Amino acid sequence: MKFTAYPRELQGTGASRRLRISGKVPGIVYGAGEAAMIELDHNALYHALKKEAFHSSILEMEMAGKVEKVLLRDVQMHAWKQLVQHVDFQRVDATTRISKKVPLHFINEADSQAVKFDNCLISHVATELEIECLAEKLPEFLTVDLGGLAKGQSLHVNDLKLDAGIKVVLHGRKNPVIAAVVAQEVEVVAEPVAAPAAPAKKAGKKK
Repeated sequence: MKFTAYPRELQGTGASRRLRISGKVPGIVYGAGEAAMIELDHNALYHALKKEAFHSSILEMEMAGKVEKVLLRDVQMHAWKQLVQHVDFQRVDATTRISKKVPLHFINEADSQAVKFDNCLISHVATELEIECLAEKLPEFLTVDLGGLAKGQSLHVNDLKLDAGIKVVLHGRKNPVIAAVVAQEVEVVAEPVAAPAAPAKKAGKKK
């Protein structure tokens, strides 16, 4: 994805406030040289942030006629308004090794034995994973194939098929679960019990 940034000359709280009032977002680009202060159009950035790829892929930043490859590192939002307050990017190249959280895309869930024949559900225990790789190898997402799951089974990190050079960062955890088959609870509806018939009244004796 490509976006446009502009050099930011003025710094400080007052300057940033005036930028935001004018519909701009202050930001910074660091790494591989001197940090650069930038500003971006708020609306364009806000809509870009809604796209998954903007968060998990290498971006092309065009500024002053030059294009640099960068990675989104941090976004600061307003406490209660839908406004972007600040954004950070990191410069990357083919030799930059990075760690980044990427989303998981689950496929073939409906075709699995667990769902199709065992009448189960599959719980997505994780929705993203942190990976480590060269910047040029960063995937936009990781594909998780649920087609082989049956009742009572689960899928772990070690079951993923990753490209060479991509490593999942586990932070001390051992082969955590990504998805697990969950049996559906069957609701038993009790049949209403018929009320006992009222005893027949005996006919009184005629006098």
